[in-house]
Amino acid sequence: MGEKAMYSQISYPTPATAVLTITDAGPLNVLSTPVIRALTAQLGELAENSELHCLVLRGSGSRAFIAGADIKEMAALTASTGRAFISALRDLCNAVRHFPVPVIVRLEGHTLGGGLELAMAGDLRIAADDAVVGMPEVKVGIPSVIHAAMMPAQIGAARAAWLLLTGENIPATQAQQWGLINECVPRDRLDERILEIAAGLAQIGPVVLRQQKRLLRRWECMTVDAAIDDSIAEFGEAFKTGEPQHHMNAFLERKNKRS
Repeated sequence: MGEKAMYSQISYPTPATAVLTITDAGPLNVLSTPVIRALTAQLGELAENSELHCLVLRGSGSRAFIAGADIKEMAALTASTGRAFISALRDLCNAVRHFPVPVIVRLEGHTLGGGLELAMAGDLRIAADDAVVGMPEVKVGIPSVIHAAMMPAQIGAARAAWLLLTGENIPATQAQQWGLINECVPRDRLDERILEIAAGLAQIGPVVLRQQKRLLRRWECMTVDAAIDDSIAEFGEAFKTGEPQHHMNAFLERKNKRS
């Protein structure tokens, strides 16, 4: 059995939605080097699926999405192997950030450290209302790095400082109030709600969905004025796909029928 098959499982609730489940990574779905490499490779293959409208990323079981990186492996790292380890985790997070369609991250139980960084790399974070998130790296002698750098922009400097400097966990409901999580739902409704969101994304034209995600990533690296100017050409390009005409005319037809 190959690494990808060992550490991940793919299912398709619909042809437009793929669910990538982390497997064989222990009860808390910790990120070791083999798990990181396997997931990165799997994401690369899934990115080639032109039928997808969204990807759901989740852990196995109910105890954690991902409870962080593998402490046993990290305890033996040196300066050079440490850089290699964190570079691989960066590549995994970037594979999610730049995945061509929206990524919904399913949060249940604990989401900590590298697991929260991976969740932040996704586009939508939907959590069970009894879930917990945190960045506890400082408590084991290392700084929070790579995609933790996104945290001040996402939730503000004061809140980011609290999480990164204290290493304390917070409830998912508080994380939602801070803007770190999009939505909290009762645990028994978590999968139902995620599939509802996925079904909504499946109704959106595939070209514009991918175009909007590309714009979101580009805007992160631009000034507001540059992003505004950049988007003008993208708006024009959208009309070459036929999707605006299709969806706008369908809207007008529904409106006329109600009149």
